[in-house]
Amino acid sequence: MQRSNIVSAWTRQVENGQKPDSSDLQDHLTAIHQENAGFTEALASKCRDSNGKNSYELLADVIDQDHHSKVLDLACGSGVLLDLCNKRFDSKVSFAGIDISNAELKLASERLIKTDIVLHQSMAQGLDFIADMSVDVILCHWALTLMDPIIPVLKTVKRILKHKGIFAAIVDGDGESAPGYREIHNIIYTHAQRKYSNYGTIELGDARVRKTDKLLELAGNIFVDFDIKISPFNLSFSATPEILARETAGFFYASFVLSAEEHCLMLRELENHFFDRMENGESCFTLPVNLLMIKEAR
Repeated sequence: MQRSNIVSAWTRQVENGQKPDSSDLQDHLTAIHQENAGFTEALASKCRDSNGKNSYELLADVIDQDHHSKVLDLACGSGVLLDLCNKRFDSKVSFAGIDISNAELKLASERLIKTDIVLHQSMAQGLDFIADMSVDVILCHWALTLMDPIIPVLKTVKRILKHKGIFAAIVDGDGESAPGYREIHNIIYTHAQRKYSNYGTIELGDARVRKTDKLLELAGNIFVDFDIKISPFNLSFSATPEILARETAGFFYASFVLSAEEHCLMLRELENHFFDRMENGESCFTLPVNLLMIKEAR
């Protein structure tokens, strides 16, 4: 799919050699998701671990319907995780989702139209409408890395979690742990850097969330006397080089800042990369993820 490049307050700051702030980031994310709602699910649903589970299913496994009755999807996007959970668990578990994107919430409401799931438009830092100690499980699929400032988010999660509640989030894994991932990353970012020379040196969100040791320290400072665990997974997807090029490019935020011409060049380079590694008509993309689990120590 060919996209027009996104221009936002964030890209303008980066182009001028300035450091974007949280409002610039929000403008950038809003612009991308408004034009490309639902893009995260395309690849995330296809990449699976050695047991056949994708990242949505890894999060859904956290829920125990014998002990959990209220679940919140933090930054629910197009509603894939909520839909999965609603189908897996019986009616005694209630679900709700929040997101800042109108376009994503529109897709979620259409997907969940026949359910009782409640959706809210809100930033994760501003959940004043949710009572203290009222949620059993809070799930967050690939959005914690994009939240800035992050500390108010974690403090809010702690506030609304019930006693013995669980917070679980899928975040970026170690790029060096997944075969071939760094090469794909570098191809995409090299094209972005032709327009924005320092793209990649400035992170989307708080960089600490992407580093295991920093994330453990960050979470530990807020969730004192909680069990905090980060588990790595490599999730893989095999397909033809053409499909892999399109799907992997569409997962990276960097691809959305490219012009139509640059986007085509990037796709061609990605396709050639996968073609050179093809076996029996298919190649493979491996996505590294970390599963963050925080729960009150027994």
